[in-house]
Amino acid sequence: QVQLVESGGGLVQPGGSMTLSCRASGLTLDNHIIGWFRQAPGKEREAISCVARDGTKEYYEDEDLKGRYTISKDSAKNTVTLEMRNLQPEDTAVYFCAAGYYSYCVVYTDPRNIDYWGQGTQVTVSS
Repeated sequence: QVQLVESGGGLVQPGGSMTLSCRASGLTLDNHIIGWFRQAPGKEREAISCVARDGTKEYYEDEDLKGRYTISKDSAKNTVTLEMRNLQPEDTAVYFCAAGYYSYCVVYTDPRNIDYWGQGTQVTVSS
């Protein structure tokens, strides 16, 4: 049984940083693409970042948000993390770890291509 378990969400002040982690079980990260989506209240789920089988990283941020996120994968620990910096209230959302049985991240932005989802972790940016 495949499980993706996120951790690290919570409340952070504007301008702060937060790191989310996702531990995968029942699948091997080196055989999947994996990354993060987020869904803000009243909005569609959107892809943030993806790591391909070969370790290539893709980011799908708006220009205003570019450079504030860093994704990394630890194949030995079957874990993927998302470091977020200079968080703003508009970053408030439920963040989901997501994986698909593909080689490259080109398909990652369409949620219909995702095979496995985590339960989500709430990130709230507020003073």
